[in-house]
Amino acid sequence: MTDRFLTLEALTRRFGDHVAVNRVSLTLARGEILALLGPSGSGKTTTLRLLAGFESPDAGRVLVEGADVTGLTPAARRFGMVFQHYALFPHLDVGANVAFGLESLGVRGDELDRRVTKALALVDLAGFEHRRIAQLSGGQQQRVAVARALAPEPRVLLLDEPLSNLDPTLRERTRRELRDVIRRVGITTVLVTHEQEEAFDLGDRVAVLREGRLEQVGTPDELYGAPATPFVARFVGRASELRGRLLGRTSEGARLEVEGCVWTVPTGDSARSEIAPGAAIQILLRPEALWLAPLHPGALAATVLERRFAGASALYLVRTEAGTLLEVGGPGAAATAGDRVGLAPSRRSGGGIHLFPT
Repeated sequence: MTDRFLTLEALTRRFGDHVAVNRVSLTLARGEILALLGPSGSGKTTTLRLLAGFESPDAGRVLVEGADVTGLTPAARRFGMVFQHYALFPHLDVGANVAFGLESLGVRGDELDRRVTKALALVDLAGFEHRRIAQLSGGQQQRVAVARALAPEPRVLLLDEPLSNLDPTLRERTRRELRDVIRRVGITTVLVTHEQEEAFDLGDRVAVLREGRLEQVGTPDELYGAPATPFVARFVGRASELRGRLLGRTSEGARLEVEGCVWTVPTGDSARSEIAPGAAIQILLRPEALWLAPLHPGALAATVLERRFAGASALYLVRTEAGTLLEVGGPGAAATAGDRVGLAPSRRSGGGIHLFPT
């Protein structure tokens, strides 16, 4: 990446013996949106607080356009922050909430009014200055919080679980509105979320964290189609697991021995060069990577345990003769509970089988 606008350089934060953030390094281009994704306790919020200046790192640096801001106060960094619970003042109207941060910076009079009006227009709330917070929907309250963060014209916008307080019916629409605002403003943005769909929808790239470490950073397509670790393969999308052995590689793909059955799967990241022929492997499979086939010597025998409706298709939970549970996608009428079926790799979805050394 040539445009290094915001850089996290080996950031580390400890709380006693617990390492909450462990040498996390990331670089964002100007105007890029990065989503920090991971389970609870993965270090997402602590990383965001280190960026904002609310926490001090035990090691590492934060740089903006090459300048070290690690020792600066939150205000001096000129970062805007939207908190999980928005932190709006219910006794103040919308305009006064947006003006609050500006007034603390000494902005007064006509300039204050101009910047409040501009910030509300950016989030499509023009004319809402005198509305009470209690009169707003959850999505509108979220946009007021974004307007307040944007009013001081920050260099970076930080969002902590920005949609977690919204019910599911509001979340998708508000996510779309938030994405449009960020794109329109063109501000470099880092957001924390544990919702995969939210990270994929909002982020240009997604950084997956686990126990304080950065597992992988990439576009949603890269994370789903070429996971760097078994954790990413399991955490991003759906994945089932088999154990087997890499027999070798041919022009058609990688030959695998799986529970006594031999499969040839398309090459790609499936044929990792560090895995030697004969080595034991961990096989992570997306539901679309398998298909329900008639029983034959090249298919893995299994029994359908349940069928879950998914519109035009279905998700089948099956159990192999060795007792392994797998999720397989297929047509809605492909099988019913209790059917004996064969499992074979689908040639149409070569990116859905990922091999890792054990």
